[in-house]
Amino acid sequence: MKRFIPLLLIIILNACQKPHYAVIVRGALVIDGTGSAGQLIDVAIAGDTIAAIGDLSRADADEIIDAGGQVLAPGFIDAHSHHDWGMQGMRDMPACVSQGITTIVVGQDGGSHIPLRKYFADMEQQPVAVNVASYAGHNTLRDSAIVGPYNRTSTPEEIERMKIMLAEEMDAGALGLSTGLEYDPGIYSKPDEVVALASVAASKGSRYISHIRSEDRYFWKAIHEIIRIGSLTGIPVQISHGKLAMRSLWGKSAELMARLDSARNAGIEITADVYPYTYWHSSMTVLFPGRDFKDRKEAELALTEITTPEGVIMDHYSLDTTYAGKTLAQIAAMRKADAPKTLMDLIAEVEQKNGEASIIATSMQEADIRAWLSWPFTVIGSDGAGVGRHPRGYGAFTKMLRQYVREEKLFTLEQAIHKMTAQTSDQLNIPKRGRIAVGQFADLVLFDPETVTDRSTTKKPQLISTGVTRVWVNGSMVWHEGKSTGKYPGRPLRHISK
Repeated sequence: MKRFIPLLLIIILNACQKPHYAVIVRGALVIDGTGSAGQLIDVAIAGDTIAAIGDLSRADADEIIDAGGQVLAPGFIDAHSHHDWGMQGMRDMPACVSQGITTIVVGQDGGSHIPLRKYFADMEQQPVAVNVASYAGHNTLRDSAIVGPYNRTSTPEEIERMKIMLAEEMDAGALGLSTGLEYDPGIYSKPDEVVALASVAASKGSRYISHIRSEDRYFWKAIHEIIRIGSLTGIPVQISHGKLAMRSLWGKSAELMARLDSARNAGIEITADVYPYTYWHSSMTVLFPGRDFKDRKEAELALTEITTPEGVIMDHYSLDTTYAGKTLAQIAAMRKADAPKTLMDLIAEVEQKNGEASIIATSMQEADIRAWLSWPFTVIGSDGAGVGRHPRGYGAFTKMLRQYVREEKLFTLEQAIHKMTAQTSDQLNIPKRGRIAVGQFADLVLFDPETVTDRSTTKKPQLISTGVTRVWVNGSMVWHEGKSTGKYPGRPLRHISK
């Protein structure tokens, strides 16, 4: 009998030992990302994962954080991001982590880093504060495959080269294929070229995301094209930064959602991402779909139906930096010309002198933004970067929490967080992110729902959001009380091809 006593003592001692973790967050309102109601419970982190959830009062940890009833949510996933611009020069990624963003999805609008295999390998050698997933960009592939003038239809041989390169990018971990069909050189591609490439992505079990061919004058044709791509290839398709960006389209969101719902009912997995602003950031040239920058009637139409001279703000103009921050109306007055002529002249000068230019333009109405946001299959993307004059790069996610949850109550907090976390990870097939559950990666954000606020504006676009108190990426704290911690635990997130 005595020989069993040591074993019994071991069992008793083990039972009395407290579980030990790296971090325990106690007393948080845990909103787990699924849309379920929040619960006042504890969450433990061990290594890079969530190790335990529930009443952890008997457990111990290297660090115990009293959340004081603040919200603990999965780290937000930026479904459409350009935060890779200048990323290595700002590895702490304050624009992202100050909003609670822990994963960004880049390679958007047809432009991506190529080859992705090298890009991801470099990122592992010099990581940043957030995780990064990437699409393979159609425009980038086109630039590599087409010999000679780019402003033309591709040949069958060039399409084959693009298909081979795309398959390589898929095998390197690309989420899928992205297109920017309103931009050079994608605007010159025929629909069959895009279908051929989307078929390659479909064969790899990935997805298709598109800045559609038109967000204004030819909008309905562009919607038909992306639905057709989904129908012909069977690939999940996503509309980038959904807009109704023309006066004649305003108020037609119900018609749009009916078309999208009809496509889904027909078996086409169509979704969208959107950012919560009525103004966009792009090149001046997108105001001319026909690319005839000398057509005054086109310029006049752009400045009456799409936007206005007062609604265009020059973000960047390399040939005269004093234009930055001024409206087109103000620049026209400086140049003693009317707005249409000024717009045409500015584009001509950039082309002639190999300059660079970008604008911010107001062309949407708030009611349509709310409709886009409310569509059940829309997720949130900033479309932003840590540079530039548009405030979305520093404020899209916190604006969602401030305006559409706290102020307007368009969503409950649980609904909004679901869109920004689990729904995004599910739609984009990003495993083990977007939920607070045991075994998930510990990408977490702790914030005060009563004070979380975006502060960035077009005049001061790099103002840090407030109300986000702590952010963890893969179990490491990267943001604490308004400051970066100097840790870089972010990882490249590779899609596994079929």
